[in-house]
Amino acid sequence: MTALITTDLVRLGADWGPDKHDVIRALAGVVDDAGRATSRDQLVEDAFARESTSSTGLPGGIAIPHCRTSGVDAPTLAFARLDPGVDFGAKDGPADLAFLIAAPAGGDADHLTILTKLARALVKPAFTDALRAAESPEDVIDLVTHELGEPAPGATRSAAPASGTPSGAAVPGGGETTAPREAVEATTGTTAGADAPRPTGSSTDTSTGSSTGTATAGASTGTPSGTGTGTDQPSLVAVTACPTGIAHTYMAAEALEAAAARAGVALQVETQGSAGSTPLSPDAIAAAGAVIFAVDVGVRDRGRFAGKPVVSSGVKRPIDDADAMIAEALRYAADPAASPRVEGSGASTDGGASTGRETWGGRTRRVLMTGVSYMIPFVAAGGLMIALAFLFGGYEITDHAQAILLGNSFTDLPDAQALGLDHALLDSGFFAYVGALLLVIGQTAFAFFIPALAGYIAYAIADRPGIAPGFVLGGLASNVIGVSGDSAYPATGFLGAIVGGVLAGVIAHWIAGRKVPAWARGLMPVLVIPLVTSIVAGFLMLVVLGRPIAWLMGQLEDGLSSLSGGSAVLLGVILGLMMAFDMGGPLNKVAYSFAAAGVGGAALTSDAPELRIMAAVMLAGMVPPIALALATVVRPGLFSIPERENGKAGWLLGASFITEGAIPFAAADPLRVIPPIMAGSAVTGGISMAMDVGVRAPHGGIFVLFAVDGVVGYLVALAVGVAVATALVVVLKSIGRKDADVATV
Repeated sequence: MTALITTDLVRLGADWGPDKHDVIRALAGVVDDAGRATSRDQLVEDAFARESTSSTGLPGGIAIPHCRTSGVDAPTLAFARLDPGVDFGAKDGPADLAFLIAAPAGGDADHLTILTKLARALVKPAFTDALRAAESPEDVIDLVTHELGEPAPGATRSAAPASGTPSGAAVPGGGETTAPREAVEATTGTTAGADAPRPTGSSTDTSTGSSTGTATAGASTGTPSGTGTGTDQPSLVAVTACPTGIAHTYMAAEALEAAAARAGVALQVETQGSAGSTPLSPDAIAAAGAVIFAVDVGVRDRGRFAGKPVVSSGVKRPIDDADAMIAEALRYAADPAASPRVEGSGASTDGGASTGRETWGGRTRRVLMTGVSYMIPFVAAGGLMIALAFLFGGYEITDHAQAILLGNSFTDLPDAQALGLDHALLDSGFFAYVGALLLVIGQTAFAFFIPALAGYIAYAIADRPGIAPGFVLGGLASNVIGVSGDSAYPATGFLGAIVGGVLAGVIAHWIAGRKVPAWARGLMPVLVIPLVTSIVAGFLMLVVLGRPIAWLMGQLEDGLSSLSGGSAVLLGVILGLMMAFDMGGPLNKVAYSFAAAGVGGAALTSDAPELRIMAAVMLAGMVPPIALALATVVRPGLFSIPERENGKAGWLLGASFITEGAIPFAAADPLRVIPPIMAGSAVTGGISMAMDVGVRAPHGGIFVLFAVDGVVGYLVALAVGVAVATALVVVLKSIGRKDADVATV
C-alpha cells in the first residue's frame, strides 16, 4: 500500500497568502511535486468544489480541505503548518494546521478507513498540539503514522523541503528531529494518539479507527458508552454524514462521542461515510430517547427513526458545539411531546424479544418503501405540472404541446384558437405556451418515476453500486427508449420495476461481496458491478421475465377498467382504511404508491379508473387531520391544550393531503382516535368511487381542484367522511370522561 504521507508532502512554516484558495492550490502543488497527482488541475477543481459546499475550517486552528478526485490514483495526505494562519471559515479564527486529504474516486475501503482515522484524530487536542510542536517533517510523519496505526515510511525520510512553498521556494522551517511520541505524552500524560477516556464498555476497533460498543462507524455491539455511569439518563443515537464522507463525517462522530462521555450518556453513532456504514441496530434505535442528525446530505433509511425526538444540524455543528447538542437531545428525550420529531409514525413494538436483526418482512418493507419514497417526488412533481398544463392550456394541449414547443416561443406565441385549444385559459396564446412547456416537463418527470422506483429499490439492497443497474431495469420496464414493432414490447410497468429493482439489487449485492485483488477494488463500484449487473439482470428481464410480468400487468389493467358499482366502492373503502390506519406508515404508503403509480400512466387520458383510485386515496388521506381539527373546535374540552394547538395546524395539513397531521392525536389516544378516522376515511373512499371522482394530480389536496373531474363529488365525499370521523371521535372521547379531565392538561 502506498504511504499516505511522506516527508515530500509536509511543509512547515508555509506562507501562501491570506486566501484559503491559494493554500489549497499550494497544497495541490505539493502533491504534484511529490509525484502523487495525476492531474493537479483536477485535484484543485475537486477540492474547490468540496469547499464550496461548506467551509472546512474547524475549531482549534485546523483546516481539512478534502475531496474525492480523479486527480490522484492513491489516497494522499499533504500537510502544512501555516505561518501566518489563514481563514478557512472556522468560528474561532484562522487555521495554522492544514491537511489536504485527497482520496481517489472509487478508492478502496482500506485506504478510506485510514483516512477516517485521521479525521477522528484531528479532534484530539493532544494530536494537534504535537503537530504544532513538531520540528521537522519526520516528526510530522511519525505523529501521523503512529496515530493511524501505520508503519512510518522510513524509506522516504530523505530530503523533503521543510519550507512551505512548492517547487523549492524557501520559507523558514525545519530543525532537528525530536521524539514526537513524547510530545504527545507531555501534553496528555498518556500514550501518543490515545483516545480521550471512554466510558466503561468501550474498546477501540483497530481496523476502522472507530470505537465499538460506543458511538462507532455503524451500530456497535456490546456495552454502549455511558453505561458505566450508573445514571438513569436515556440513551441516544446519532447519524453523521457529509457530502464526501471522508472527514467531517467521522470528526463529528468523534466529537459527539466525547461529549456523550463527558455527560455520562450512552450514545451510538452511525457514520454514513465513504468507508462504509453498519446501520444502527433496531434495538439501539428503539431504546434511544432521541436521535441526533448531524448531516449535510440526506440520512439513509431515515424512516427507521420515525417518531423519535430529533436534533438536526449540519455536520460541522458537533465539531463546534457537541456538548450543547447532547444536552439538547437529552432535553428532547425528557419531554418528547414538546419536541420536534422525525417525520412519520414510530415503529410499533409488541413487547416481544428482539434479535436485533432485521426480519425478512421488515427488510422487504424497507426495500419497497425506499424505492417508493424516492419515486414519489417524480410522480408528485410531474403530476402537478401536468395538472397545471391542463389548467393553462386545456385538455387539448396534449395534442399540440410538442408542436408548440418546437415552433413557438415567448416572443412568438401560438394562436390558441387556430390550434383548437378551446379550453386554454383566457383563450391566451401565452397560457397555451406555458401549458405546453409544463406538459413536456411534467411528462419528462413522469418518464423517470418507474426507473427511480427500480433504481432505489436496488439501492436499498446493494447501496450505491445498485443504483445504475436498477435504473437500467426500470428503463426497460417503462420502455424508456420507445422500442416498437410488429409484436408488443414487454413493457412491464411498476410491477416490472419492482421485480427488476430487486433483481438488480440482489445481483449487485452478490457481486459486491466477492473478494477481488486490491488493484480491482476501485473498479468494482464504478465499472464491474454496474456493467455485469446490468447485463445479467437485463437479459433475464428481457428474455425470461418480461412477457409474464407484462401479461400480469395487462390483467391488472383490465381488472381496473372493469371496476364498476359495488366492486369499485369496495376498493375505495379498502383504500380509505389503509390510508387512515397508520397515517403515513407502510399501509398508507402502499395505498398511495398503488394510486400514484397508476396516475403516472393515466394522467393524460380522459376517463381512466386509475384517476378514480387516486381521488379516493387523496380524499381518504385528507380526512383524519381535518376531522380531528374539527373535533377540537366542536368539543375542545375533550382535548389537551397541546392537542388543540395541533388541531389548528391540522386544518392546513389535511387540506394539503398530509395525513401525518393526525399522528399526535393517535399517539396520545390510539383506541379512541384510530377507529373513528378509519371509518371516516373508508366512507370517503367509497363515496368518491361511487360518484366517479377523478384526480389527475397525485398530491395537493384541496389546492388541486383544477385537476379534479367531478368537483362536487370530491367535496361531498370529503365533507361526509370528515363528519363521520368527527362524530365518532367526539362520541368515543366522551365515554367515561368529563371535559374537566383534560381541559387544563
